[in-house]
Amino acid sequence: MTQTSQAQGRVFDLGFTRYEGPREGRRRAMLSVYKDGLRAAMGLGRGGRAKILPWLFIGASLAPAVILALIAGAVDRLAAGFDAADDLPSHAGFYAIASIVLLLFAAVVGPELFCPDRQNRVISLYLVRPLRATDYAASRWAALVTVMTLVAWLPQLVLLAGLVLGAAKPADYLADNWLDIPRLLLAGIAIAAYFATLATLVSSFTTRRAYAAAFLVGVYVVSAAVIGGVTEAVEPDVARWIALLSFGDVPLFVNDLVFGGEPTAGSDAAENLPAAIQVAWYLVVIGLSALVVRTRYRRLSV
Repeated sequence: MTQTSQAQGRVFDLGFTRYEGPREGRRRAMLSVYKDGLRAAMGLGRGGRAKILPWLFIGASLAPAVILALIAGAVDRLAAGFDAADDLPSHAGFYAIASIVLLLFAAVVGPELFCPDRQNRVISLYLVRPLRATDYAASRWAALVTVMTLVAWLPQLVLLAGLVLGAAKPADYLADNWLDIPRLLLAGIAIAAYFATLATLVSSFTTRRAYAAAFLVGVYVVSAAVIGGVTEAVEPDVARWIALLSFGDVPLFVNDLVFGGEPTAGSDAAENLPAAIQVAWYLVVIGLSALVVRTRYRRLSV
C-alpha cells in the first residue's frame, strides 16, 4: 500500500500592516535627499574620520576672520593712527582669500555627496521612490550650496562684528557701512553656488572621490597659471576676454561687482569688460554645467 505524499505549506502572520498614512510624494523625497546631503557634507552620523576634513576647512575659513576681528577690536583702540576699516582686508578682499578655501571645500566635500552612491550603485534605490534622477542631483547640489554658503558667511559675519566693535563709534560705523551686510550675503551665495556647481559637474563623470577632487583643483591651478601668463603676453583688448577662462576668478568678478571696489581676482584683466559681460559669463558657466549634469543623471533613469 503506497502512501501519497502531499506538499504542505504554512501561513505565518508576521504582523505587517498596510501603510495608511499620508503619501507626501516627490517633494518629500527631494527633501529627504537634501537633508541627507547636509549630514553627509558635514560628516554627521558618520565616523570621526568623515568629520575631519569638513570641519578642518570650516576652521581654516573661520580662523583668519577671528584673528582679524580680534585685531580690529584691540589694536584699533590701542594703536594711534590705526584704522581697522582701512588697514584690514575689506569684505570683498576677504572673499578673495576665502574663495581658495571654498574651492578646496567643494573639491573634497562635493564628491562625498555624489560619488559613493554612484560607486555603490544605489541610485536605483533612490529611484524606487517618487524621485527622478535629476531630482536627486538637484537636492544634493542644494545641500552642498547650503553648507558652502554658511561656510562663506560665518567668517564674514565674525569680521563684520570685529570691525563694528573695534570702531571708535560702533553705531556710526554700522550706519555708514550697513550696505556691506547684503553685499557680503549676496557675494557669498554667488561664490558658493559657483564652486558647488563645478564640483557637481566633475563628480558626475567619476565614481572616485579622489579623482574628482584632484581634477577640480587641477583645473583651478592650471587655468590660473596659463591664463595669467597669456594675458600678460597679449594686447589688453584681447587679454580681458582671455581672462574669463581663469575659472577660479569667475566668481570673484561677480564679487567685485557686488562690492564695487578694487579688483580682487588674480587675473584682473577681465575687470575692464562691461559688468553685463562678467555676470553673463558667470551665468553661462553655471548654466552649461547644470545642463551637462542634468543630461548625465537623466541617463540613469532610462
